[in-house]
Amino acid sequence: MTETLLPSSQHTIGPFFPRTFFNEGDNDLTRVNAEAPPSTRGETILLRGQVTREGGAPCVNAILEAWQADAGGRFNHPLDPERHFADPDFLGWGRAWTDEAGAFEFRTLLPGGYDDPAGSRAPHVNLTVMGAGLMRRVLATLFFPDFPSENSTDPVLNLVPRSRRAHLVAKPAGHEGGLRVFRFDIRLRGDPAEETPFFDD
Repeated sequence: MTETLLPSSQHTIGPFFPRTFFNEGDNDLTRVNAEAPPSTRGETILLRGQVTREGGAPCVNAILEAWQADAGGRFNHPLDPERHFADPDFLGWGRAWTDEAGAFEFRTLLPGGYDDPAGSRAPHVNLTVMGAGLMRRVLATLFFPDFPSENSTDPVLNLVPRSRRAHLVAKPAGHEGGLRVFRFDIRLRGDPAEETPFFDD
């Protein structure tokens, strides 16, 4: 006897991240650990945004990782020849996750620019996004409206078609607790006029 089977529900490809994957202060790049005092060099800012899918649906429980130079444009990393000048109180790396509205937040320093073999780099923050339905992580670089001259000559930003570069520049979003707030929304897929430009590894 042959029975008709009911169709199973559609399942979304992982990964899925439990809340225990995160610790308090993981999204704060201004200190080397949760107990350490924050850096006193440079301007502390808040970076906020929303991750959405095609059609504007929020991307829930996605992970974002951010890494950047300190306020002086240096990295506390062996490959930085000016590592000895790097801010010892600035971690420069953090992890955030999106809530039910797809929203995320980082507390960090306004980064400095630096010289690179490819050319002079404008102040920027590198972001990677991982989440359900993504077969691999996606990488974006956000720039700041404070540095129009530096942005215009940045070798990475200049790889992006001029019509889409504005999608990689964070927008001023007021102040909170005496800190400037910048907004950077990430559109994973959709109309090319709205989708965030991503870079290869």
